[in-house]
Amino acid sequence: MKISNETKIGVLTAIAITLLVLGFNFLKGKNLFGKSRTMYAKYTNVQGLATSNLVTINGLQVGSVYSITTDKNMKEILVNMNLTKDVNIPKNSIATINTGLLGMKTIVIHLGDSKEYLAKNDTITTEPTTGIFNEILSKVDPVFIQVKKAVSSIDSILFSVNRILDPTAKNNIGATLDHLNKTTANLINASASLDILLNTQTGALAKTLNNLNSFTGNLAGNNDKINSLVSNLDKTATNLSKLDLEKTLTTLNTTIGDLKSTIGKLNSTTGTAGLLLNDTKLYNNLTATANKLNLLIDDLKTNPKRYVNISVFGKKNKNTGLTAPLPDTVNAPYLKQK
Repeated sequence: MKISNETKIGVLTAIAITLLVLGFNFLKGKNLFGKSRTMYAKYTNVQGLATSNLVTINGLQVGSVYSITTDKNMKEILVNMNLTKDVNIPKNSIATINTGLLGMKTIVIHLGDSKEYLAKNDTITTEPTTGIFNEILSKVDPVFIQVKKAVSSIDSILFSVNRILDPTAKNNIGATLDHLNKTTANLINASASLDILLNTQTGALAKTLNNLNSFTGNLAGNNDKINSLVSNLDKTATNLSKLDLEKTLTTLNTTIGDLKSTIGKLNSTTGTAGLLLNDTKLYNNLTATANKLNLLIDDLKTNPKRYVNISVFGKKNKNTGLTAPLPDTVNAPYLKQK
């Protein structure tokens, strides 16, 4: 049977197309002759990830990126992974995109500890990553900050040193040191004076302390007496609190009022006592009467027969009466008329 050229061309074309599809899928990382399963991951930034990039777990390749699709808004990028290894991936595992030293992008799956596993066509949880270079820069950046601070500190120190080396600053520093030396000398002199004072007053201080100890001892020895005194004071305060102070004050006020009234009467000229104290004429009359009474008594002593005449013969005493007090009554407490 003779095969026509058209048939040969058709068969070759079909074989070529088949080989092209198989090669394309192989280059995309799809296992053509073994079992495989599809898993998805969603990212907001794939950092240059491309198809056929590796998918690894603990450094071992378990698949490759088959396709990358997105919507028109570019808010979410869907990565289709073709896993050629039959591995159990826990549901709480995380897929990150790492960058190698040569810039090769790889999806790294960090296994979780869940007892449940992802099935075919499930979507794995993802986290954004910065890549190895960014990680290195993030670790080096604090060092740069510290170096910058150190340089700033050195600059400040150099500026301060330059100021110190300035002639004016040198003169100021010299003057400051002179003042400091004078102050130190004054402190030394003050310390010496204080030592002398303390040495002089040591005996007085010791005596004062001894007196204080003696006083404290006396207080301790008379503790019972002090307690008794305090108890008596307490009893006195209790008795005073029991007194009817209001009634006592009322009686005292009444007495003071009566005393004022009596003093007022004594100061006035209406009563006998007031007249005796305030009326000069009455005082003079009483004084004159007292003088006359004293003369009468003296005359009675001198000439008793004049007043008591008992005579058998009936003679009369012809002596005249006294006109002045007797010598023993001259200094008698007679009051002279005012």
